[in-house]
Formats: sequence, structure tokens, C-alpha cells
Amino acid sequence: MLLMLLLSALAPALTPHGAAARAGVPGAAAPPPDTDTAVPAVARTWPVGSRPRVARGWEPPATVYGRGHRGVDLAAAPGAAVRAVAPGRVSFAGRVAGRGVVSVELTGTGDPPLRTTYEPVRATAERGARVAAGEVVGVLEPTGSHCGGPCLHWGLRRADAYADPLSLLPARRLGLGPSRLLPVAGVPEPDDTASGPP
Repeated sequence: MLLMLLLSALAPALTPHGAAARAGVPGAAAPPPDTDTAVPAVARTWPVGSRPRVARGWEPPATVYGRGHRGVDLAAAPGAAVRAVAPGRVSFAGRVAGRGVVSVELTGTGDPPLRTTYEPVRATAERGARVAAGEVVGVLEPTGSHCGGPCLHWGLRRADAYADPLSLLPARRLGLGPSRLLPVAGVPEPDDTASGPP
């Protein structure tokens, strides 16, 4: 009982992303105090291609330093143009642990703002540059990816809280349009005149 009271008291402070955090697991990744973890669907384009294959999805870690995948991997060929998904300001363009990385703080997404990251990317935009949605910020490098094949790792953070970058895309960009009922041909109609068990 005491554990349930403790978990219910901690639940509002835990990030809504990830099963462990939603279940109230102690040590689950939590945003800094007063950090809004909501992700508005502000993306106007995919970072590569028009609708790339998701090679690996977002797998939030159960704890701050736990195993997981803090972004999504999008299949793309080396040399592909990497674009800002929404308007913003390039907050980083350089190398981290031997990989090219570009980060863009997204305009109008709160304080602290949402920040997307793209790697492995050779930056073509400079730190501090303002970019529009769809503007090229770099080129996908042929090496440095952690995928089995060439891919772009696309990440999303607000301060120290990671989020699923696919949540930036509106449903129409994900191919999740409204459900539609289609006519069914060749299916026999039920017999409403039958009475009793078969």
C-alpha cells in the first residue's frame, strides 16, 4: 500500500513516454521540473525522402541510463539530403564521438524548445543559422551509422527528456489517414430468418 501511494505521488513527475515511466517504475527517465513533454505535430516534412522506411523505431529506456533506442532510424542512401522537419535554428553542427551531428531547435515549441538531431550527417548549415521546414541542413554520411545498413538516426528531445520524433509528424505524413469503410463484395448476407441454435 505504501509503495502504491509513493508511486501515485511520483507519477505526475514522470515522463509520459515509455512503458516504464507510465507504470511509475522508480528511476524511470523523467524530464526536469516544469518541463512540458507534450510534442506538437509541427513537422512539415520527413528528414529524408518522402516517406522512408523506419528501420528501427523508438524504444524509450526504462531508466535514465538504461538500454533503449532514443530516436528512430530511417533507411536512406549515403549522400541523401537531410532536411529540417520544421522551422528553427541550428543549435549544433559538428562531430560527436566521430559522427557528424546536426541539431535544430524548433521554433514555437515552448521553453525549453524541442530539439531534433540528425546523424551521421555532414553539416551544410552552420550553427546559429535559421532554417525553414524542408531546408537542407546536411548530407547523410556513408559511415558512422549504428544501423545494419545506411540510415539516418533522427532524435527528439526537450531539455533532457527524449521523445518519439515520429510524434512530430501529422497523421497524413505517417500515412495514417482517416479510416474508411469499403463495400464488401462476395460475402454472404446473414440469414435473419433462422431461429434457434445452429
